[in-house]
Amino acid sequence: MKLVAYRKEQGEKYRTGVLTDSESIADVETLSKQAGKEKLPADPVDFYARAAEHVEELQKILNEEAEHETISLQDVHLGMPLGKAKKVICVGKNYQEHVHEMKSDIPDFPVLFAKFDNAIIGPEDDIHYPSITEKLDYEVELTLVIGKTASKVKKEDAFDYIAGYTLANDTSARDLQKRTPQWLQGKTLDHTTPVGPWVVTKDEIDNPHALNVRSFVNGEERQSSNTEHLIFDIPFLINFISEIMTLEPGDIILTGTPHGVGLAMEPSGLLQGGDHVKLEIEGIGVMENQVKKV
Repeated sequence: MKLVAYRKEQGEKYRTGVLTDSESIADVETLSKQAGKEKLPADPVDFYARAAEHVEELQKILNEEAEHETISLQDVHLGMPLGKAKKVICVGKNYQEHVHEMKSDIPDFPVLFAKFDNAIIGPEDDIHYPSITEKLDYEVELTLVIGKTASKVKKEDAFDYIAGYTLANDTSARDLQKRTPQWLQGKTLDHTTPVGPWVVTKDEIDNPHALNVRSFVNGEERQSSNTEHLIFDIPFLINFISEIMTLEPGDIILTGTPHGVGLAMEPSGLLQGGDHVKLEIEGIGVMENQVKKV
């Protein structure tokens, strides 16, 4: 399944929907009512608060193949699929070639940092380019969606705690990121990190360690790699992070970006106002955003 957050009109609250084909979605709350089941939450935040259970229930409803009303994707605006994330945990230096292009060393342990909800935007929103930075960069990343409470998870059990996958642009202000040893100030500027366009439930991804990952700026391919090149794979990350903190349903983990970022290019390929950024991950989809000077 591909799950979205959508609204029909500006100012409306986002609702949880599910793609029925490449052009249409069905409202999840309405589906559950029509099926005579326990009402599934309309609010994406509430839906992902019990993500694993709600995904399972929704799958049962869809398997019944009952007729249902649909809405054209052309008639809605898509928001960040989860509404908001409780925790946004990011992994740095997780592809070897990216570590090399940044003239750094392969880490012994995952490099973790955080983003906050102020940075997160939807898959159709503009990426803001604030005047505080002069070096805004793009980073395509496979993103994990946590489905149930996870603490001290064994590697062999890691996938049991994942509800699905999405993609994110870990947009980074390189000048702010580099001016202190801590990266946070360059990583969580307002309205800079699109996530989407939907959450693909884990049953649709046979092997998340074999997905092509690409990014484009104004039609030019910048990044092209595969998740097989992750230094720390998904079970390692779930185990490592859940030993440090309890992961909760609705948390997301950005797993790192491959080589080809703008800062490492000669000449520089950093973003400019008006640029069009396209991200693509095999099996998940495509997300496109404009960069807007603010």
